Amino acid sequence: MRLGVDLGGSKIEIIALGDDGGVLLRERVATPQGDYRATLRAVAGLVEATELKVGADGTAASVGLGIPGAESLDTGLIKNANSTCLIGKSLRHDLKQLLRREVRIANDANCFALSEAIDGAGAGAQVVFGVILGTGVGGGIVIDGRVLSGANAIAGEWGHNPMPGEHHQEACYCGRKGCVELYLSGPGLSADHRRATSADFQATEIAKYAASGDKDCEATLQRYEARLARALAQIINILDPDVIVLGGGVSNMDRLYENVPRLWGEHVFSDRVATRLLKHRHGDSSGVRGAAWLWP
Repeated sequence: MRLGVDLGGSKIEIIALGDDGGVLLRERVATPQGDYRATLRAVAGLVEATELKVGADGTAASVGLGIPGAESLDTGLIKNANSTCLIGKSLRHDLKQLLRREVRIANDANCFALSEAIDGAGAGAQVVFGVILGTGVGGGIVIDGRVLSGANAIAGEWGHNPMPGEHHQEACYCGRKGCVELYLSGPGLSADHRRATSADFQATEIAKYAASGDKDCEATLQRYEARLARALAQIINILDPDVIVLGGGVSNMDRLYENVPRLWGEHVFSDRVATRLLKHRHGDSSGVRGAAWLWP
């Protein structure tokens, strides 16, 4: 049995998968806010309770953990986490002590990509780039069913590259200016519409009004699609993936899957683009499923 844990800012979710990938159990609890020790106890408690409920015949299940950050390859401490109580902590070591077994940890975007590569929209593809378009913009790379972490544990972090073709240089929380995340996240889409129209709409509202014929919202989505096409073309030029899978709230706009591939061709260094742009199969479950699949 594989256990996957998704450690989010507001909730901790666990999933138990059988050998065939079938879901045996799935539960969630609230994340203790700003309390590292309480967070450790919550994760350990979920693991122990799940093993009791599912009945793992006395054999300790494998445990994978997805986090909103990364593990430093130099120190083993957590870095780049928006759940700030994790930063600088030896999370894997501490969980190993509590659970009395090895624990594998990966960035939550890597877990999303792995889930979709194993038995999701990218199943069967050699190279999968998983994209999160939500509150932020993240990414993960899976090659032959294995997550690519990289020499600095930042492989796939395309959200903090400069957005190509833009001169608007708003500051990003990361300290850089003009990041892809500022344009392609849900809040970034809303901010672009507000700059153009002074109307304060959420991404879902912009999509709804555009579908109803609102010209301003349609223009905003066309700008968004052009930017997404340019940004993903850079990924294709460097990584040349078989499949790009979109996840996160913005990925639920079905028009992206037709319009963006139509636009990215002029930016890709090839006479044709075979890369497929696909919608997630597992949705909100992908992160926690991918954490379970960290153990092959």
